[in-house]
Amino acid sequence: MVCGHSKTGPLARAMIITASSALWFAPFLIPICIWVALSDLRAMRIPNVSVYAMVVIFAIVGLIALPFEDYLWRYSHLVVVLVIGMVMTAGGLMGAGDAKFAAAAAPFIAFGDLRLIFLLFAAMLLAGFSAHRLVKHSPLRKLAPDWKSWNVGWDYPMGLSLGATLALYLVLGAVYGQ
Repeated sequence: MVCGHSKTGPLARAMIITASSALWFAPFLIPICIWVALSDLRAMRIPNVSVYAMVVIFAIVGLIALPFEDYLWRYSHLVVVLVIGMVMTAGGLMGAGDAKFAAAAAPFIAFGDLRLIFLLFAAMLLAGFSAHRLVKHSPLRKLAPDWKSWNVGWDYPMGLSLGATLALYLVLGAVYGQ
C-alpha cells in the first residue's frame, strides 16, 4: 500500500513504469512541465532551454533511475518521437516546440505504457482545451490579461496538455508503478 492505495487495481496492473523511476524523475520534471504549460499559455512558445533541460535530466538521472539496457533503449523513443513530430510540424499539425517537448519527454515513458500515455494525453487535451476556452471567455481571464493564447483564434497552447500529461504520468507512476 502506498498513500493508502492498493497496488492491485487495474491501473497498477497496467503501468509498466516503476515507482522508483517515477520518483526519481518527478521532482526534476514536474517543475519543467509547469513552466512549459505557463510559458505556452503566456507566449504560445515552449522555451528550447526547457527541452534541453529534459534531455540533460534524462541523461543524468536516467542512469540512476533505470536499468542500463532500458536507459539506452529509451533514447530510441526520443528519436522516433522527434521524427514523427518533425513530420507533423511540416504538415502543420503541431508546433515545433510541441514536437520538441514530446520528443524530450518520450524517454521518460516506458514503452509498455504507450496506450496509457495516449489515454492520459486525450484526457488532458480535452480538459486543457475546455478549461482554456472557458477561462478565455470568462472574467477569470482578467487574472492573466496579457497571455497571447487568448488571442490566437483556434490555436491552442499544446504545452498545457503535454506538460500535464507527463506530470500526471509520473505522479501515477510513483503511486501505481511496479
